Amino acid sequence: MIIKNGNVFCPDRSFQKKDLLIADGIITEDLSAASSDGRVFDAYGKFIIPGLVDIHSHGAVGHDFCDASADGLREILKYEKSCGITSYCPTSMTLSKEMLLDIFKTATEIEPSEELASIAGINMEGPFISDSKKGAQNGKYITCPDTAFFNECNTASGNLIKLVTLAPEEPGSEEFIRELKDAVAISVGHTAASYDEADRAFKSGFNHVTHLCNGMPPFNHREPGVIGAAIENENVIIELICDGIHIHPAMIRTFFKLFGAERIALISDSMEATGMPDGDYELGKQHVIKKGNLATLEDGTIAGSATNLFDCMLKAIVFGITPEDAITAATATPARSIGAYPLIGSLEVGARADILVLDEKYKLVHII
Repeated sequence: MIIKNGNVFCPDRSFQKKDLLIADGIITEDLSAASSDGRVFDAYGKFIIPGLVDIHSHGAVGHDFCDASADGLREILKYEKSCGITSYCPTSMTLSKEMLLDIFKTATEIEPSEELASIAGINMEGPFISDSKKGAQNGKYITCPDTAFFNECNTASGNLIKLVTLAPEEPGSEEFIRELKDAVAISVGHTAASYDEADRAFKSGFNHVTHLCNGMPPFNHREPGVIGAAIENENVIIELICDGIHIHPAMIRTFFKLFGAERIALISDSMEATGMPDGDYELGKQHVIKKGNLATLEDGTIAGSATNLFDCMLKAIVFGITPEDAITAATATPARSIGAYPLIGSLEVGARADILVLDEKYKLVHII
């Protein structure tokens, strides 16, 4: 297949007018191989970008990964693909080990399909978190970081867990990072950690922050906390929920200036109410009320989002982030954070041909 005349998003974050060649589902330089099937897509006046990569999402269209239903997970993946998210990390909540084992097994039951987003890995958010910063997580199941617990879950998932959240101030975190820092990306999140505790964590092998600002102390001039430590440790990639609710647009702009797009992974943190009408839903077995794009527990605690990643990327552009930076933060950076770049999140030669065609306003026109 040949995609002709498009404005192609390149690894240097520029758009270049050129043809994109695809053979056997992979981007190639071999014109004869790309021409062999006779397919040509004229993308004149369109932007060509990689499929989006959502590394933190709990569900959509009435289904939650924590339902432990392979059929439900397929519906989530189908919705995500229809929205331009071609690679996806279903994300768990704070639940018992027995529940999590059943949940993670469902990911092994999904066969690849053109109508589904690909499972790029699993994001294990909890139960190794701080009760004081649990947010919408269920405090009943919180436990200290435990390598044996994690390993059992990872085995059940077919070794698909690519990202795990820890509160580094909790007992057991040092042993966890020593044993597993080379096996999985470890993220500071749902934490009451001070600047010093977070800084030590980042220097010991933590390399990620779960939804920056949410589930942690604020950035204060006398106690900069996790946010201050993340800014100073350049090995760290941060997640941002860019739904217009979790973080003020001015802070989104500020974080792009402080971190740069190569250190920001836009996420949806979506839950089962995404793509659904207002009403009552669940997140990690807890009752959630959706009104517009706002989803809350009964006590008013924000509970995930009701927005998909493509809409979050568009919001970032509306908030003043350059399209090039917003696209990078929704593709290359999240892919890199789970060790999957450049196979996904890029249009480099050798990358998987997960491709979005956008119009002049960056609205989704076609998925290849």
